[in-house]
Amino acid sequence: MAYHLKPTTLAFKTMPAPTLTTNRLLLRAWKESDYPLFAKMNADKRVMEHFPSTLSTKESSALATKLSEELEEKEYGLWAVEVPDITSFIGFVGLHYQDFEGPFTPCIEIGWRLAFEHWGKGYAFEAATKVVDYAFSKLKLRELVSFTAKTNKRSQKLMQRLKMTHDPADDFEHPKLALGHPLRSHVLYRLKNHSK
Repeated sequence: MAYHLKPTTLAFKTMPAPTLTTNRLLLRAWKESDYPLFAKMNADKRVMEHFPSTLSTKESSALATKLSEELEEKEYGLWAVEVPDITSFIGFVGLHYQDFEGPFTPCIEIGWRLAFEHWGKGYAFEAATKVVDYAFSKLKLRELVSFTAKTNKRSQKLMQRLKMTHDPADDFEHPKLALGHPLRSHVLYRLKNHSK
C-alpha cells in the first residue's frame, strides 16, 4: 500500500534551504549567472530527450526563477550544482514537492538534470546521495520517490544506484501528458527511510 505524505508536512514555508557540499560539488542557491547556462542546457535535445520539448530562453529563465524562489521559501528544493574550481554550474539536483493526481501523491520527488558535457562523471550520483542523506537525516522524510518516462534508462540506472526500488504495479500514466503521448508511460521508484 502506498504511503501518502501529508501536504502540510511538505509544502509549508519555513526557512531557506541550506547549501550542501560533497567531496567535489556545491549544491547552492541559484545565481543570475546560472540562467544562460541553464537555458543552453534546456535547449539541448540530448538533455531534454525524455521531456515533452526543449525550453526557450524565456521558459528556462522562468523555471530557474521558480526553482530559486522555492529554495528561499523551503528547507529543500532543486539546488543549482557547481563544481568548485572547475565550472560554476552543471545543472540541478534536489527535492521537489509533487501533488498532481496520482496513487503516490502528494510526495517528495528526488530529481536531477545535468548539462550533457557533465554526464558520465558521477556528479548526479554524488549530489543525489547527499540529497538523500539530507532528506532522511535532517528533514526526517519517511520516503522519497523518483519517476521518469519508461524510455529514460539512464535516469533509471541512477535510481537503482541510489538503491531505490521499483514495483511495476507503481508505474503510471503521467496525467500532465496527453493520452497517446510517447512519454506518458512512467516508471516509479521508491526509497524508504529505514531509520523511521
